[in-house]
Amino acid sequence: MQSTVEKILSVHRWNDGLFSFTVSRPASFRFLSGQFVMLGLPVDGKPLLRAYSMASQHYAEELEFLSIIVPDGPLTSRLQHIKPGDDLLLGVKAVGSLVLDALLPGKNLHMIGTGTGLAPWMSLIRDPDVYARFDKVTVQHTVRNLEDLAYRELLDSKLADDPLVSEEAALKLHYDWVATRVNGASSGDCRRITDRLRDGSYPLDPAIDRVMLCGSMAMIKETAALLDDMGFTEGAMSHPGSYVLERAFVG
Repeated sequence: MQSTVEKILSVHRWNDGLFSFTVSRPASFRFLSGQFVMLGLPVDGKPLLRAYSMASQHYAEELEFLSIIVPDGPLTSRLQHIKPGDDLLLGVKAVGSLVLDALLPGKNLHMIGTGTGLAPWMSLIRDPDVYARFDKVTVQHTVRNLEDLAYRELLDSKLADDPLVSEEAALKLHYDWVATRVNGASSGDCRRITDRLRDGSYPLDPAIDRVMLCGSMAMIKETAALLDDMGFTEGAMSHPGSYVLERAFVG
């Protein structure tokens, strides 16, 4: 895997187990909103790389990523100690299926994620093309605890300070969150999205709705199965469909 050595520019600690960080961006690095790249650190003289979705805008001068901390994780146990000025390995090519061109035209875009599966949505909701293609854009974020709601203030504000999409986001962006370990903690219905899809309280129509999935393997597989039963079809760049998921994060 080809990679370049970049610099850590900033680190933000959301809580003891969750942090985001920004990295210098090579002039040649290009990506589509929703894609991921391999990044990591040298360990015992060899590169240790994992897939991370970009949380930054595709046009941003810096690259931003969101990471959990797994205490015994080969990479995150080391990555948690990064500080501005440190080196980081960054893959030279971005890839991934969570992109607009993998979806058929539709009316509503539903981005469903758990945990750090929020990262690609942060890139997409700040892309003007998203609002040009859809009348309604929804971010569904499920976490365990309230402090796991990264970027909550930004999402609650509907990107009020964003110079490119603030007007469109004010009209079209909807943010729906659930904290499963806090009784009744949600922005609306406190049940998991899969339960709401199953009983029809979160209705989706394959004729007009488009869905993106990212996060835990269990959520992605369960939700994808429900979508299949509803008549949705999985899409890719080569054959657009009515929903997409990121298989790089699904074992």
